[in-house]
Amino acid sequence: MASALVPASFSLAHPAARRPVNSTGPAAMLMLRRAGLATVCPPERSLGSDCLRAGADPRLAIHVALRCRSASSTGRGTRAAATMTKKSVGDLTAADLEGKRVLVRADLNVPLDDSQNITDDTRVRAAIPTIKHLISNGARVILTSHLELDYLVGAVSNPKRPFAAVIGGSKVSSKIGVIESLLEKCDILLLGGGMIFTFYKAQGHSIGSSLVEDDKLELATSLLRKAKEKGVSLMLPFDLVVADKFAPDASSQVVPASAIPDAWMGLDIGPDSISAFSSALETTQTVIWNGPMGVFEFDKFAVGTKAIAKKLAELSGKGVTTIVGGGDSIAAVEKVGVADSLSHISTGGGASLELLEGKELPGVAALDEA
Repeated sequence: MASALVPASFSLAHPAARRPVNSTGPAAMLMLRRAGLATVCPPERSLGSDCLRAGADPRLAIHVALRCRSASSTGRGTRAAATMTKKSVGDLTAADLEGKRVLVRADLNVPLDDSQNITDDTRVRAAIPTIKHLISNGARVILTSHLELDYLVGAVSNPKRPFAAVIGGSKVSSKIGVIESLLEKCDILLLGGGMIFTFYKAQGHSIGSSLVEDDKLELATSLLRKAKEKGVSLMLPFDLVVADKFAPDASSQVVPASAIPDAWMGLDIGPDSISAFSSALETTQTVIWNGPMGVFEFDKFAVGTKAIAKKLAELSGKGVTTIVGGGDSIAAVEKVGVADSLSHISTGGGASLELLEGKELPGVAALDEA
């Protein structure tokens, strides 16, 4: 893929002042000697000498040699000592940009009010001249920003309260870090999906043939205990939709969460749980959702997931900050048709989870240092 690059070598002299110079002859070396730079670097490794042998403008050689001398005097050596004035975007011409893709990291982190309206577009307007210059010179511009990140990080580190998290998915082991992190930050934690049966079994309930991680029973118990110690309202479903097999056409019934029949499996949260979860979310100002409430791929067992998606869309209209992350959750809100009604949708997948866990993401760290 072609990309716009700053030319590797150029003359430091003004174009009008350039004239042919025998850069490998005695006149060029004389210029270095007069500047007291001819022997600063060893000849076989001298960047200045290399520039002369390559036929570059001797003024560039003097500049490079000066950098060498400065580096040697500070004990840093000559590697990477040669630095030249950086070009700005305005220095790039059609010859540099025509037909190339240019990745632009733009700071579009603008302030928003409670209705998600931009209250100050200064940063957006400031980016426009750069974008126009690149496009007018034939570049195909790709913009990247970090506002997606601000939503996630801001929602967890400094949320509007009450702050709730809705976590679903098939296994508690895949969400351990997220749950533990959220227990330190949120006021309400709602759990759904296949992971809940590990919690039920840890409490001594029968779970039939539902999915369970027997090696995580102690962990589930400790998470329940930690939530109580932290004063977090951790809610598990009160009732469930259970099925006699894992199939879209399975026979189903609604039962209390503590009374799953033998050989039956839980595939969705029940109507009472939907009502209780919705009531809990009504009290919030910030909600993060990651993971479906049931096997939403089967329409018969997608009711709970769809209900959460619709509830978040409703809350968004009331000024609540609603953030959805994870492939299944995103697919759910798209399927229900409420994606455009939510405050933010994170497409980061597993990276979103790691960010919620408080882990440093290498790509994000690189952007922060750019």
